[in-house]
Amino acid sequence: MGRIIAVANQKGGVGKTTTAINLSAALAELEQKVLVIDIDPQGNTTSGFGLDKNQLEKTVYEMMLGEYQIEECIEKEILENLSILPSNVELAAAEIELIGIEEKEYILKKEVARVREEYDFVIIDCPPSLNMLTVNAMTTADTVLVPIQCEYYALEGLSQLLHTIDLVKERLNPELEMEGVVFTMYDARTNLSLQVVENVKNNLNQTIYKTIIPRNVRLAEAPSHGMPINKYDSKSAGAESYQLLAEEVIHRGKVTIQ
Repeated sequence: MGRIIAVANQKGGVGKTTTAINLSAALAELEQKVLVIDIDPQGNTTSGFGLDKNQLEKTVYEMMLGEYQIEECIEKEILENLSILPSNVELAAAEIELIGIEEKEYILKKEVARVREEYDFVIIDCPPSLNMLTVNAMTTADTVLVPIQCEYYALEGLSQLLHTIDLVKERLNPELEMEGVVFTMYDARTNLSLQVVENVKNNLNQTIYKTIIPRNVRLAEAPSHGMPINKYDSKSAGAESYQLLAEEVIHRGKVTIQ
């Protein structure tokens, strides 16, 4: 049965979508069957895999409203071993349209349960806010992976996110666990990046991945070409980092890392 990981942080610009895209692609390259779910109305994960999000008729939005089942909305094998449930800006209306719907927090969970057996990993890219879509993702997920940017305000908002995870665990999904924290946009040339890493390690009683994602020009360029980094430039520091992270994520499923 596939492990379901929600990639979440309500702060924007922390490398959340970059992590969702490139971790998924690296897992697929390691011969894991991966389903990526884009539940962010910005649809950046969808376009980051080269799909024209504005031309899609069957997305996570139509699925959430019950117009289609999940199998009809998945874009299959857009890369070897990788399929995607796409999203676009229409999803922004879902919050309002689902008011009054019973068990609306469980819509995604019920649909994903239909296909979960077919995948080794289901990676969900959450919106950069703590809304009903994020709650749906957390209700569906086994674990939450939190990318943290190596910058001064890194810890700001993190306690709020951890509180939300605890609330979802308490009220909606007792199985939910913290997957861990992954540092992104690390700049070895600055003392600040090093200080942030040390600060978070000292203040956060959570699993922290050993792999740190560096600031990398090729990593920033890849989405504009509609490719994950391992297809755009497999020799870049960014590609190598996400490959290491993918191996760590697979390994974490077997033994707990410290």
